[in-house]
Amino acid sequence: MVPSGITKGHARHPVVFGEFFDQGAIDSLSPFLTPESRLWGTNVTLKASFVAAVFLFLSFALSYFPHLKPISNILLITVYFLSGVPALIEAVEDLANFDINIDILMTVAAFSSVLIGSGLEGGLLLVLFAISGAMEDAVTLKAKGAISSLNKLSPTKATVVESDGTLIEKSVKEILPGTIILIKAGQLVPLDGVVISGNSSVNLVHLTGENFPIPKGPHDAVPAGARNLDGSLTLTVTRTSSDSTLSRIIELVTQAQDARPKLQRWFDRLSQNYAIAIILLSALFAVLFPYFLNIPFLGVEGSLYRAITFLIAASPCALIIAIPIAYLSAISVCAKKGILLKGGIALDALASCKAIALDKTGTLTTGDLTLVSIDPLNGLATTSIDDTLAVAYAMEKNAIHPIAKAIMSYAQKKGVQAGPLKNFRSYPGLGLEAQYNNLNVAIGRPEFISERISLEQRLLLTNKIDSYKARGELVSVLLVNTSLYIFRFTDTIRNDIIHTLQALQKQNIDLYMLTGDHSQSAQRVASELKIKKFHADLTPEDKLNIVSELSKTKGLAMVGDGINDAPALARATVGICMGQVGSTTAIDAADIVLLRDNIELLDWLMDKAKQTQKVVRQNLFIAAGAILVATTPALTGMIPLWLAVVLHEGGTVLVGLNALRLLKK
Repeated sequence: MVPSGITKGHARHPVVFGEFFDQGAIDSLSPFLTPESRLWGTNVTLKASFVAAVFLFLSFALSYFPHLKPISNILLITVYFLSGVPALIEAVEDLANFDINIDILMTVAAFSSVLIGSGLEGGLLLVLFAISGAMEDAVTLKAKGAISSLNKLSPTKATVVESDGTLIEKSVKEILPGTIILIKAGQLVPLDGVVISGNSSVNLVHLTGENFPIPKGPHDAVPAGARNLDGSLTLTVTRTSSDSTLSRIIELVTQAQDARPKLQRWFDRLSQNYAIAIILLSALFAVLFPYFLNIPFLGVEGSLYRAITFLIAASPCALIIAIPIAYLSAISVCAKKGILLKGGIALDALASCKAIALDKTGTLTTGDLTLVSIDPLNGLATTSIDDTLAVAYAMEKNAIHPIAKAIMSYAQKKGVQAGPLKNFRSYPGLGLEAQYNNLNVAIGRPEFISERISLEQRLLLTNKIDSYKARGELVSVLLVNTSLYIFRFTDTIRNDIIHTLQALQKQNIDLYMLTGDHSQSAQRVASELKIKKFHADLTPEDKLNIVSELSKTKGLAMVGDGINDAPALARATVGICMGQVGSTTAIDAADIVLLRDNIELLDWLMDKAKQTQKVVRQNLFIAAGAILVATTPALTGMIPLWLAVVLHEGGTVLVGLNALRLLKK
């Protein structure tokens, strides 16, 4: 049966789970599968553990009443069913794979306690072990859920043009190369393609970090992630969605789980050998103590009781959980903030950094444009600056690209009013022309205006524009009859970035600005942001050399966004990439991705990295202390089995709760 929302014609192509729902399909016609009923399946292991804990308490309370003993036993059996059967199944599976681990050790200890008449203690061990394990799973799922929800960053659908001209909306993962798609003004390009008809300007801010309009026409390639600004474009798809930014970000979820810190990897390798050693030692103590200590084999004073107590006390559950749960908590809260970490190893590296190097365009600046000046060509003006601005405002009100937004914002701040236009005409990707107060006016790219002016003016305009571009500025040209006016634009510095940089400096972090822009443009930004050390006119090789040198002398975090930053991001101690304006190459090279371009959280992230290391050290101290305090008294019979369980699992729960402090934003 073909699912609702998917035609039989499409059924031949497998659809990814997420795309199934994007198409409006439903998973079942059952009235019982409602959003409310699904909530019962959330954290079901943790819920079952708490139910088992309630049954265990009731069983313990009823055990003091002889006539209620059968009910107490039934409740205890329920406890073993809820918490013990899942643990037993996992233990059997691990044994079948010859994987002797901590879970097997705890399962053996819990069920062995039944053999010596300590069923309640065994139930307590199972319940506490299940709760601590469920807590770790809950944190893991929370981290994965926060990261997986980021798939809203990229479009999941595209408008396909059928052979008869009809338009059909399809999932991007269904679309194959050669398919024709339509991109309307204002839309993100969902797939890589080549223009077959239409003219427009596109913004590649999602790919390069440069928020400048780029004209596109027939035969021009347009990458996925570009935003179409004014006209409509018809593309032939050249690549599937598997290489999109979205796919690469989702791949990072797996990397975040696999890229473990060195200390955690060391404990993972230790756990199997440690578990085998403790099991063998416990068996050895159970067999030898009756001969050497002259105590019975069975009973609460017997060697088997002491051996099982030792087995529980020596189990390093808290020690094993202490590290990953801290990193998972940190990864989870960072994901909620829109910061994607490629595992806890990135936090360790970041905590060791004493310097941060930042790219300028798209990182310290927004990539949005600010109008800084309106200059008459060669100082000749036939209209006032305000009147000139009014003309440009009237024209650009009809456009949506970054230059238009900058002009409109500037005019609104100045309180300039725009008059009516006649004979307005738009040339997508090039410019606009109209009549304003009986004057012929045009505004747009220098090439567009050059076709409408004399050769002498063209030479003057070219020289002037070259000098402005050398400063890292973008220009647009307005023609009013025969007079020319150059509109100069620069990047906008990010809001509150100066406060972030000041907070980093208070943490004794050295700041560097690296940019390929002209030194004058770099000097302006560095001065505004009070960054004392900066390097300008850099090629990608120059950036790589500087980052390499700084990484050798001090731990260095590199923050960038463009393809040209990728080598430096890979070479730095920690590479941090802007997720929305960042290129896919930079995202791949980085260790940390700021998915919302929220660089203002950089000081918070540095503090969270240091806090995570502090919590890991605290957890290791708690876990090791719980083992040392309980093991020797367990062998001497000084502590009962139930107290060993409480000390052991109490330490596990304690390190879990301590790690959860990292979830605080």
